[in-house]
Amino acid sequence: MENLEDFWSEVWDHFEIITHAPYASVLAERSMPGAVWFEGARINYTEHILRSLARHPDRVMVKSRSQTNGSINWTGARLTEEIERIQQGLIRHGIQSGDRVAGYLPNIPQTLATYLAVTALGAIWCCVPPEMGADGALGRIRQLEPSLLLAIDGYRWGDKQISKLEDLAAIRAELPDTHTVLLPYLDTSIDVSVAAQRSESYAVFTSERAEAITLPVPFEHPLTVLFSSGTTGAPKAIVHSHGGLLLEHYKAMGLHFDLTENDTAYWFSTTGWMVWTMGVSSLLVGAAVVLQDGDPNWPSLSGPWSQWAVMEETEATYMGTGSAYLAVCAHAGVRPGTTWNLSRLREIQCSGSPLAADVSGWVYDEISPGIMLAPTSGGTDICAAFVGGSPLSAVHAGEMACRPLGVAVDSWDAAGNTLRGKPGELVTTLPMPSMPVFFWGDHESERYHSSYFNTFDDVWRHGDWLVRTERDTWVITGRSDATLNRGGVRLGTAEFYAMLEGHPGVNDAMVTHFEQGGAMGQLLLLIVAGRTTDTEALERSVRSALRTQLSPRHVPDHVLFVRSVPRTSTGKRLEIPLKRLVQGAPRAVIDTGVLVNPQDLDDTIERVTQVLSLA
Repeated sequence: MENLEDFWSEVWDHFEIITHAPYASVLAERSMPGAVWFEGARINYTEHILRSLARHPDRVMVKSRSQTNGSINWTGARLTEEIERIQQGLIRHGIQSGDRVAGYLPNIPQTLATYLAVTALGAIWCCVPPEMGADGALGRIRQLEPSLLLAIDGYRWGDKQISKLEDLAAIRAELPDTHTVLLPYLDTSIDVSVAAQRSESYAVFTSERAEAITLPVPFEHPLTVLFSSGTTGAPKAIVHSHGGLLLEHYKAMGLHFDLTENDTAYWFSTTGWMVWTMGVSSLLVGAAVVLQDGDPNWPSLSGPWSQWAVMEETEATYMGTGSAYLAVCAHAGVRPGTTWNLSRLREIQCSGSPLAADVSGWVYDEISPGIMLAPTSGGTDICAAFVGGSPLSAVHAGEMACRPLGVAVDSWDAAGNTLRGKPGELVTTLPMPSMPVFFWGDHESERYHSSYFNTFDDVWRHGDWLVRTERDTWVITGRSDATLNRGGVRLGTAEFYAMLEGHPGVNDAMVTHFEQGGAMGQLLLLIVAGRTTDTEALERSVRSALRTQLSPRHVPDHVLFVRSVPRTSTGKRLEIPLKRLVQGAPRAVIDTGVLVNPQDLDDTIERVTQVLSLA
């Protein structure tokens, strides 16, 4: 990383960053936290999106597929028009640079246009998906005291109609100074004034149009706020900058993903996940984007709403999805390459959790032997990648191919020494442009510092166990705060899951360790199995496989069959929050609004507690 500043200067020039004032230096000094990038530059992220749309006014740039309102295609000119109309509504309500605007919106074109209209003005965007309840939404957006909220009335999820009007009323009651705009989505004939306490209708809000304004702002000016999952306390309000995401995403889209104006990029994401924000940036390089809203498993994994079916219909060339989704399809025997015409699909990028080796093999066997597979690990914290893939890097099953350009990632032991061949702390030794500028409300930066810089001085510690292999590929073996300590021997959770995800009869699993119960403590394995599964036989099979394929230390003290394991909507297992709840911590340690199956949590806690108390 001797040429870090030269590299980012080349990225700036290569992608022709529009600046309204020259910068004094690329990086004032290589310090963390607090690195100052491109000091003096005056830019706007959205100005670059609008430049791209202006080059493709008649081409379809947004392909929206929704279980609520069907298929919608917008050209570059149509998306620009919506941005302009929304922006006029914002201006009428006095929205200015630095004001916060919140969305309670799904993955639809209006959400995309609102994000761009808000940030073009220098105002700050945040969004929570409508599947989140009122408490979960308020735990996030209330921190920002937004001036304006845009929300829908409800949505369809598979064959279910879900009204959000009660949740919206609860949110409004807690945000009395926030103006609300209601977008009728589930019921387009809804009476806005009655349904949402005299909210302004989206039609009125967007009734005027004028040419879009893009306000030049400093490189570090807040663009959007992304929230952590809230699995270990109140969600962190992570503030990302115009310049940070502009440069990191140009690098990712144009170099690592090799997206061009000939591509159609499909990203499956909720509007609250960092993947959604990254997906929008496909527009920077002229690629069209596919937005999908609804249940991709309805009525089945091979149904017309599956991610594969939508990609066939929209002629997608690039796929961004969750590793967990690929694993579910692989273990269910789905055959995408023969069921759908995916001949245009050239790359799959997956994240959210490690991708097991057997699932990597399934991708090449069942989709295409010539596809580029790019398992990636990054985070909401940087809205970018720490390790991933590139068109010039070989792909090895169960591994990530490379460090992204300009990212000084390494694996360290507790003394700060580089490790090879065994897990160490994932660290970044040099600044990245997209590191958060601050956490909202963290006035003394105490939470920021404790989140990343409380282990090594001036070095970012992310909280993952990372293995650097002898061939310079990378493997995430689990969260370092979720490590299982069996009699002084550290066991990574990822090695359990790599074996269990391919084990016949195991639909899902979670492993956690409790210190009580002797020198070794108690290792607990939760398994989700099919309704007709012989659980006694499956338990014997799992124990045998763990003993022979891993080691005797990996064999759990208890195996408990449950309806579901606690996961977020992005596929993250919540081992530590579950452990803390079982140990008596208050419910505030976990935000049930982020859970896929919150109705199962109490039963799981009760059963785990009972098993441990009887041991």
